[in-house]
Amino acid sequence: MSLKRFETNYGHGYTLDGKRVKGVTTLINQGLPKPGLTYWAARSVAEYVCHNPDGVESLRSMGEGPMIAALKGVPWQQRDEAAAVGTEVHHLAEQVIGGKPVEVPDHLEGHVRGYAEWLDTFDVEEVMTEFVLGNRQWSYAGTCDALLRIGGRTILADLKTAKGVYGDNALQVAMYANAEFYLDADGIEQPMPAVDGLAIVHVTPTGTWHYEVADPEAAWKDALHVAWVARAADRIKNQLGDEPVSAPQTPIAEETAS
Repeated sequence: MSLKRFETNYGHGYTLDGKRVKGVTTLINQGLPKPGLTYWAARSVAEYVCHNPDGVESLRSMGEGPMIAALKGVPWQQRDEAAAVGTEVHHLAEQVIGGKPVEVPDHLEGHVRGYAEWLDTFDVEEVMTEFVLGNRQWSYAGTCDALLRIGGRTILADLKTAKGVYGDNALQVAMYANAEFYLDADGIEQPMPAVDGLAIVHVTPTGTWHYEVADPEAAWKDALHVAWVARAADRIKNQLGDEPVSAPQTPIAEETAS
């Protein structure tokens, strides 16, 4: 198999023709500034301190170093919890659209009910779900959530479970749609099918909605620029030498005995 996906401690990675390649989401995250994350992280810690006075006092008893370390980890704990919910929802959604029986945890009942209602409302049909794809020309890989039939159109879609959906999500599905190939169930490369549109499906506890990408061609061009910046960032880290340049040493003239 020329394209392989493998699991890591932080998610998953890809090799293409034996070489590591970056995934679509990695390129977008590394190439597109997200200043809002700084404010989110600060707010997460502030909200924890505000709403958990007993927990804060318990941390204080541990000493300054451990307390600071624990508070610094608050945003990432929230991120990991949200990611776990997203993984569960994706798994359940794949089963639901495939017509398989599902056992839904109580905390995800709203997500699944809303998703099922969305499928019925728009008469959504599954074409493919959770398939790995790649592009040799632009050296990237990824895992697409779904290829769907909605209203007689073939739509490439990505499911999101975060509080909101954002413009950079369009870059993600544009890169998926412009992959050169995908792997079928036997791991064999197949040409990437043409699509009529790109969409983000927002699955929330109160309902599911989908948003179509307004200009897929522009999203693709922007995605290539963002990917270039991501790779340039790697090069920029190595622009300086490992050691400072030493000033030339001026030889000390030997004193001549008088």
